[in-house]
Amino acid sequence: MTLVYAVLLGVIQGLTEFLPVSSSAHLILARAFFGWNAEQFGMAFDVACHVGTLIAVLVYFRPEVLAMIRAVPRLGTLRGDRPDPAAWMILLLGVGTIPAVIVGVLFGKAIEGGLRRPEVAAVTLAVVALAFFAVERYGAKQRTQSSLGIRDAVLIGCAQALALVPGVSRSGSTIAMAMALGMRRDESARFVFVLGIPAILAAAVKEGFPFLAQGLPPGEAGLFAAGIVSSAIVGYVTVRFFIRYVAGHSLAAFAWYRLGLAAAVVVWWFGR
Repeated sequence: MTLVYAVLLGVIQGLTEFLPVSSSAHLILARAFFGWNAEQFGMAFDVACHVGTLIAVLVYFRPEVLAMIRAVPRLGTLRGDRPDPAAWMILLLGVGTIPAVIVGVLFGKAIEGGLRRPEVAAVTLAVVALAFFAVERYGAKQRTQSSLGIRDAVLIGCAQALALVPGVSRSGSTIAMAMALGMRRDESARFVFVLGIPAILAAAVKEGFPFLAQGLPPGEAGLFAAGIVSSAIVGYVTVRFFIRYVAGHSLAAFAWYRLGLAAAVVVWWFGR
């Protein structure tokens, strides 16, 4: 691996982790189109890039994260009227993470083994694009985070679980679900990005645990650092841009991009 590739992979991770275009689909399609084998860089490096995006979201949402940390001792005082917003948010994040954990444990290997194909990515890219158009047309786009309840968290969590299928996009599916429940675009984005913290952290720990005892490959500490830094910087800029963008713009641009990419895959697939 070279420094250029390390930085490039970090940039791709930082962009596609948060934009609703699916990082897994782009990796699959890159392999299919260009014969690029991303796995040659090793799972450890992929984990490093995920750590970078985790840093990005923690830094951007540090006020919310610190408020939730301080609210942990108050979880036992929660009642139906939600007297403590930060403690209530912890509960929502916990509930919203459960569906992805269940699906990952039960079907993770089957998804990885059978669905990581270009034709699957083409279908899911198109389906979620149509979902964007639907929620833009019919979603109320009025609710804020403070109105979220347990049912909302479960439904958004189920959408996050669907994102285990390549091409769906975690941010795309969860934002679409949140908007279908009547949330504003920017409020949807803020909630689902915070909801992604446990998921990204769990993925980093799960995939990175086998490498902890081994340590970094000799001479590659600088490359891993480059991947972490580039994914963190690009991820932070992407989160900041996207939340500001969706506050005043629809998801149409991302929907059309997904449809265009899906069409390109179909043309390529049948023209091989």
